[in-house]
Amino acid sequence: MLEKIKKSFRSASSKNGSYSVGMIALVICMVIVVNLIAGQLPENVKSIDISDNNIYGVSKTSKKVLNKLDKKVTFKIYAEKDSTDTRIKSFIKKYTALSDKLSVTWIDPVLHPAALTKAGVEKDTIVISCKDTGKTKSLSFDDILVSDSYSYYTTGSSSASEFDGEGQFTSAINSVTSEQTEKIYYTTGHGEATFSDSVTKLFSKNNLTTDEVNLMMTGEIPDDCDLLFMDAPSKDISDDEKTLLLNYLKKGGKVFIILGDPEDETPNLDEVLKEYGMQEADGYIADMQRSYQGNYYYIFPEITATDDLANNLESEMVLMINAHGLTTTDPARDTITTTAFMQTSDNSYAVTEDKQEEGTYTLGAVATEQITSDDSSDSSSSKTSRLTVISSESMINSQITDTYTTLENLDLFMNAVTANFDKTKNIAIKAKSLEVSNNTMQHAGIISILTIFGIPLVILIYGFMRWWKRRKA
Repeated sequence: MLEKIKKSFRSASSKNGSYSVGMIALVICMVIVVNLIAGQLPENVKSIDISDNNIYGVSKTSKKVLNKLDKKVTFKIYAEKDSTDTRIKSFIKKYTALSDKLSVTWIDPVLHPAALTKAGVEKDTIVISCKDTGKTKSLSFDDILVSDSYSYYTTGSSSASEFDGEGQFTSAINSVTSEQTEKIYYTTGHGEATFSDSVTKLFSKNNLTTDEVNLMMTGEIPDDCDLLFMDAPSKDISDDEKTLLLNYLKKGGKVFIILGDPEDETPNLDEVLKEYGMQEADGYIADMQRSYQGNYYYIFPEITATDDLANNLESEMVLMINAHGLTTTDPARDTITTTAFMQTSDNSYAVTEDKQEEGTYTLGAVATEQITSDDSSDSSSSKTSRLTVISSESMINSQITDTYTTLENLDLFMNAVTANFDKTKNIAIKAKSLEVSNNTMQHAGIISILTIFGIPLVILIYGFMRWWKRRKA
């Protein structure tokens, strides 16, 4: 009996079977090892984003913030993990894997209802905190999955239209780890425009706080003002306000002016601009070369921005409508340097009812001056005054920025704002649309072309070659 068993193992079929079993065991071991190794890989490596519009993608801006992070930041998520939207869970996992300074704790409000009261938050909230600074910031899931409020008011129901995970997380981390907050005061009393929701959200994402000031009433600029903003005034400033602005700038202050459509002439505001090497041209600017589909008053300026002003600009496509123009002149002092960062082509005209004057016009400019204290020659005690001027309110008009979301109006605008602060960079990241991008024949992508035409063509050519070869045989 024993001899028969030995002979059976010596047969060819037995050897082949043993070889097959051994190979299967080896493959199973390899699969197990590969899975164990893959399980240890970072989430950003082992997860591939195949979502429409790349909602799980993390931009270079966020990666720079996370790479420079030197303080520990905690994400406490007060929600039932199993019932949390998969998109939020997946993004949290991928985002927090990018830095070992980030940690995540899930707290189930059903199992621990007292935790909500203790933290002072509602369920479906993420509390991002930094122990070193003692700062915290709370984000609702509704801040991440943004609903279409317009659809709600028109149809009575709404669904998530944008995903703002990256923008909210990066902004919150910057806020809780930052040692200071910059403050912007915007003027009132001259028929100024108001900031759109898009602009307000970008200010918040960059850790910038805002407040209003009426210079006629206060007679002074607040001591905690880091940037004085005048948004599209329709009336001129007074003589006292002109003096106040010029003295503020001469002491190293920062002023940002967006020109509006004034009802009358604005000699006092013009004098402020003139002192810093800018003069407003009469009428509206028409650009024969860089216009939107033949509408000459719809201008795509040439972007000449550098350094911080050019941060993260890719397409450099900015649209301005019915813009006024500026010409550069000699400033009041040799210490003032005026530089344009947006201008028209040389085939442009300043158009009024009476005339058309050809030239190249500035649509955005920055004037800087190094200010040194009288009681010290030490350069470390000096300040840099800065006057930023944009020639049209359409630069940040929501009808343009919300309609043409691929334009970089708000990116350039926020760069111009944050360039006024030494320790602040523009880290505001736009929310990503959740709308499905249909691939149509009118806008067919490479994959569509290959699928519709490429693969059938290859099959036809191969079939013809095989037929031709057999026909000759």
